[in-house]
Amino acid sequence: MNIVIMDGSAANPGDLNWKPFEKLGNVTAYDITPADKIIEHAAGAAAVITNKTPFTEEILDKLPDLKYIGVIATGFNVVDLEACRKRGIAVTNVPEYGTFATAQMTIALLLELADKVGLHNESVKNGDWVRSEQFCYWLSPLTELAGKNIAVVGMGKIGTRVAIIAEALGMNVLPVPHTLKDPAKEYAFEDAVKKADVVTLHCPLTEETRNLINKDVLETMKDGVFIINAARGPLVNEEDMAGALRSGKVAGFGCDVVSFEPMKADNPLLTAPNTVITPHIAWAPLETRARLIETAANNLKLFIEGKTGKDINQVN
Repeated sequence: MNIVIMDGSAANPGDLNWKPFEKLGNVTAYDITPADKIIEHAAGAAAVITNKTPFTEEILDKLPDLKYIGVIATGFNVVDLEACRKRGIAVTNVPEYGTFATAQMTIALLLELADKVGLHNESVKNGDWVRSEQFCYWLSPLTELAGKNIAVVGMGKIGTRVAIIAEALGMNVLPVPHTLKDPAKEYAFEDAVKKADVVTLHCPLTEETRNLINKDVLETMKDGVFIINAARGPLVNEEDMAGALRSGKVAGFGCDVVSFEPMKADNPLLTAPNTVITPHIAWAPLETRARLIETAANNLKLFIEGKTGKDINQVN
């Protein structure tokens, strides 16, 4: 089997290897595939592995040998699922590889907003503590999280893990279900965000959740709320968030994702105060990426063996 890895440098910039795939066939790995090289790179492949390289119906029309697309990520919106279904092309993803790492990043962003570790580390390295007349100082208000309400929007694997850590910090968890419905033991989204001192997003991106955090919703929240987004960028209306940060309505916004990636130079969050922004790295620990590659390769192995559906994490 000819296997082509379309944009391998995201998951494997050189600190891992492709041996799990090499056991399954002839592997050609590209670090990046520009849009005008997709057909050239994928030509003759029975299986392609993609992270963000798109496979549209127009592209699929020119790849008659293709039988399998393995998305080496959880999100699979880069693939036209209906077009693949019509052509008998199986599409798989890796649904749960980053649970612990993403929860860890969520809490890291929250702690940075609360304790301003980066700000004070930079200050100390610049000599401010050496010059201080007092034994300590702080440059910005610090926040104790114990006793605060945290609305966890989306109680899937990641949200549940975040809730466990938040409880260990002494916070009161207001769980909002994954689909934003209102089961008896969970909060409706509108009720939870009104009561929350912290709102953290862990729901999928759908038409219902796009721009979930917008001007109208922000106005219902407490003054001085912290908001974290380590899920999907378009869950947040970035213009509205920037305005709320400038007004002080939102005391801090931490995110690992934005609406368009790589981030555009005119993104309003870049000039908004009290933001902590990381470049979509919640999934990037070595251990997490190794698990991602191993699971993606196992999906393909099971496909070759004739398995379908949930057995191979098939999404179409």
